[in-house]
Amino acid sequence: MPTPLFGSSNPLQCGRCLSTAAFHSGWSLPRGTAAAAAALGLIRNLFLDATPLPRSPLTLPPPPPPLVAVGGRPLESEAMLEKDRIAYFYDDNLGEDCPVFDNLFEFCQIYAGGTLDAARRLNHKTCDIAINWAGGLHHAKKCEASGFCYINDLVLGILELLKYHARVLYIDIDVHHGDGVEEAFYFTDRVMTVSFHKYGDFFFPGTGDIKDIGEREGKYYAINIPLKDGIDDSSFTRLFKTVIAKVVETYLPGAIVLQCGADSLARDRLGCFNLSIEGHAECVKFVKKFNIPLLVTGGGGYTKENVARCWAVETGVLLDTELPNEIPDNEYIKYFAPDYTLKVSNVNMDNLNSKSYLSSIKVQVMESLRAIQHAPGVQMQEVPPDFYIPDIDEDELDPDERVDQHTQDKQIHRDDEYYEGDNDNDHEDGAR
Repeated sequence: MPTPLFGSSNPLQCGRCLSTAAFHSGWSLPRGTAAAAAALGLIRNLFLDATPLPRSPLTLPPPPPPLVAVGGRPLESEAMLEKDRIAYFYDDNLGEDCPVFDNLFEFCQIYAGGTLDAARRLNHKTCDIAINWAGGLHHAKKCEASGFCYINDLVLGILELLKYHARVLYIDIDVHHGDGVEEAFYFTDRVMTVSFHKYGDFFFPGTGDIKDIGEREGKYYAINIPLKDGIDDSSFTRLFKTVIAKVVETYLPGAIVLQCGADSLARDRLGCFNLSIEGHAECVKFVKKFNIPLLVTGGGGYTKENVARCWAVETGVLLDTELPNEIPDNEYIKYFAPDYTLKVSNVNMDNLNSKSYLSSIKVQVMESLRAIQHAPGVQMQEVPPDFYIPDIDEDELDPDERVDQHTQDKQIHRDDEYYEGDNDNDHEDGAR
């Protein structure tokens, strides 16, 4: 998987997936494959609008020579020059936290393809639980990259699950609000989104108020749990289990998507919660007990050694495998010095979430769930095919030209349908 070059000062430039994969190899845990080819057509056609992505592979121009003033003193620092060099490739839909880098599109294909393939495997019942730790990029919107997220693989995976399941439940335990997923399904009752996140104090992305409950057909199907700094294991898991148990009982989902952002752990570079790895994993264990088809992804997490620890423990939880506390030797072992152990406790910090505050959140969530009369259904219809890849020679296409959906649909010919004119499969002379 290509390593995204966000820049040395960017919190996401930390090799999280590589170190997690190294853990899996050390303990001989299964490692899945990503359906990158499937993501190619879907990313271009299904969720994005007419705004083209940069072509891949993308080669950045060489850095310009430093500007030197009289006396030999540089006018700009190397960091400023690098920023100017990258800024050339920005457009209105790429912010400062989503820079362009070499092989960006391949990067999106792989992590989004992993989530799509996980959904397809669940749909065809080839597995009960599917994991893609490279996925979970929940901030991306239909036409906007945001918060280190370029393509919202979670939305693509949920859309795939909806082909076979009348209702899909999305649960997010990242410290940041799952705004991209909520926005995508804000007006439908076929997806219920439940996000546990930090809210207030201008914390990114600034959304996720408890009053945001969905609109139109989706009213009451968006559940937000806004939390304050320092929430610990006991407070978080108690609230999580109470809310999720009632949600599953009321909504009766056919499949669950669980985003396990590890930035809700204590000591995270961008987080402000105080969860231990055991507390974080307890949420995964609780969701697994429902025995509902489960798609698990990664998400945020900016202290790489703890991200790898967390996702390794949670892989073990999902596989009913108890991992030893001693970390096996691997190429990233130096990051886990000096103790080289798997379990990391929380820290000593104030929990600003009082019992009365958490109780008021629980009461409001339960009131919203009571407003749901019954689990929504969907009219029976033919199941759409799995992700479709048009049989088009891409070498002959102009990569800067966007093909609209109507034109693509005209290229699909089914043998079981009748056509008029030149496309007719049943000519009078019987010739085809």
